[in-house]
Amino acid sequence: MTADHPSAPGGDSPGTLPAHHEPILLDEPSTADLRAKVTQAWHEFARALAGRLAALPTGTHVELTLDPTASGTGDAVYSVSIDVGEEGRLAARAVGNATLPDGYRLDRAAVADMIALGWSPPGVVPGSGEHFGLDSGTAEATRLAALLTRTLRDVYGAPHPAFLVYLIHDAEGEALPVEPLGTARSEFGPDRNVEADLDEALAAAAAAQAPEHDAAALAEQVRTVVSTMLKSEPDRLQVDSDGDINIRAGSAMVFVRVRDNPPLVDVFSPVLTEVEPTERLYVKLSELTNRMPIGRLYCADDTVWASIPVFGRNFQATHLMLAVQVMTGLADELDDRLHGEFGGKRFFGEGDKPVKRDQEEHRTGMYL
Repeated sequence: MTADHPSAPGGDSPGTLPAHHEPILLDEPSTADLRAKVTQAWHEFARALAGRLAALPTGTHVELTLDPTASGTGDAVYSVSIDVGEEGRLAARAVGNATLPDGYRLDRAAVADMIALGWSPPGVVPGSGEHFGLDSGTAEATRLAALLTRTLRDVYGAPHPAFLVYLIHDAEGEALPVEPLGTARSEFGPDRNVEADLDEALAAAAAAQAPEHDAAALAEQVRTVVSTMLKSEPDRLQVDSDGDINIRAGSAMVFVRVRDNPPLVDVFSPVLTEVEPTERLYVKLSELTNRMPIGRLYCADDTVWASIPVFGRNFQATHLMLAVQVMTGLADELDDRLHGEFGGKRFFGEGDKPVKRDQEEHRTGMYL
């Protein structure tokens, strides 16, 4: 790479599953531009969760948690749990404000959303205590999975299933072997093998390098993480003349760049090139950025960029993994959406031509 990268309605009784479950995971039209890929990932997660809930034995406990280190919620732990009882009864519980720290508690609108989804307020369902409660049965596993998914995504703010960590164990606390829940990560089980390999590789890389904040050491760790994700060897990664790691994502290209001052790993993509910077484009990018849980979209040098930074100081491998997962999914979808509306060229869009614009449309230049 030669160019530098610039810096639901009411009516259902609380505590029971709502009947309007079919559209519960459909995106709002205003967010469809950015979230088509992410929405698909949520659908896959919900389907997988429904399949597991319908087949789990009595005594099983399921915990789904928004990873606080990856989502930046600090001491706030947003989670939902399901306990499988006798005769296929499912007792679902969701974190309430009593266990959340100041600054991270649900506001009135969020609490109203929880009730609208079908949750009962804390303490209403027997045994729910300080948690929102909902009782169901395995025959309603599909609707329950959709409701739990909607809670994690729309109320607790999980931006992608990859930000979720799940734990499934029996009555004795032993891990149960289950198929993965989409892109969510298991606390133990098959998914942990990849993380164990990653931890081992990172430990070896750290031992081979010296100071904690040395740029070479950070670059080695980044290569280890990316190669582990791609199931490749570090020396077989595609690296361009700028030292950026190249990852193709459909019609988009994602780059991973290590910066040394300050220590930072930038996961970015030139979503569109040769695009005309108009006021309408800037408004669109601003709207999309406001909806993005992490990262930003902006236009510079007639190119639309998407970027997700990861701190290099006290580097966390899981943060980079999530950034790469989110960027590869969004960039591939976003370039197609924006190209159809604003023209320009996609990275691997052979034959792309700019869309003809209204001659009276106001050009803003680079005022942002």
